[in-house]
Amino acid sequence: MPLLYVGVPMTAALSVTHGFLPPHPGPTAIATLFNADMGKTLLYGTLLGIPTVILVGPVYARFLKGIGKPIPEGLWNPKTFSEAEMPGFGVSVWTALVPVILMALRAVAEMLLPKGHVLLPYAEFFGDPIMATLIAVLIAIFTFGLNRGRSMDEVMGTITDSIKIIAMMLLIIGGGGAFKQVLVDSGVDKYIAGMMHETNVSPIFMAWSIAAVLRIVLGSATVAAITAGGIVAPLIATSGASPELMVIAVGFGSVIFSHVNDPGFWLFKEYFNLTIGETIRSWSALETIISVCGLLGCLLLSAAL
Repeated sequence: MPLLYVGVPMTAALSVTHGFLPPHPGPTAIATLFNADMGKTLLYGTLLGIPTVILVGPVYARFLKGIGKPIPEGLWNPKTFSEAEMPGFGVSVWTALVPVILMALRAVAEMLLPKGHVLLPYAEFFGDPIMATLIAVLIAIFTFGLNRGRSMDEVMGTITDSIKIIAMMLLIIGGGGAFKQVLVDSGVDKYIAGMMHETNVSPIFMAWSIAAVLRIVLGSATVAAITAGGIVAPLIATSGASPELMVIAVGFGSVIFSHVNDPGFWLFKEYFNLTIGETIRSWSALETIISVCGLLGCLLLSAAL
């Protein structure tokens, strides 16, 4: 089986999650900026993300079967694990879905329960993205660590290594926030909000377009999303658009056409042993299809709500 036939569906799912699904840092930052309901953002994003991943993953991967490349040497080191070393499938899925379930329960509770209901504060507390993620980490420490016979020192060592890995991501998010503030202070956001009064362009399409342009120019999806979020935030108040759909529209726009100024482009190229042309045909096209399908889904969902 060609490597890309397996890799494209996987990277499509990762790209969708990275682009607009909380509690990923980028979408979470935009949702906070837009005062969007995190649970609704997750529900709408999942509703649009699943068909997008199916279309871009297994379906588009069929057109890439001709690009059959071996796994680069040194990229993998096969190891056989015993049953005792591996957690069960159910435990693995449950642990990964804990934050999603908690945030979804919060959204459902806020929609169904009346204000002042005794259960609502608990749903809001445990469904907060930070708290939901913390609970998932604590559960993972037990299910993937202590319950598998690993000592607390080993578990803490793994966590420390993980923090080292995400340090650069935190710097990227901080840099994106700073660049966003520069544009906001320059008055770009007010100019665009004023321009919306003179045109009949959908605010969702406008948000997507701004994020898409920034993505192509800047390269980083996270920086493009956070910067676009600061620019289009005034559109929510002036247009009455759904904050949750605006978050998703910005997220979809921020993943369009990854090319040579995006580190992910080169990562995909090297992992799958491709030429630059093959990477554009596979990875860049994949990201663009995700972005356009997401925009269409946002517009349809906006019309239906």
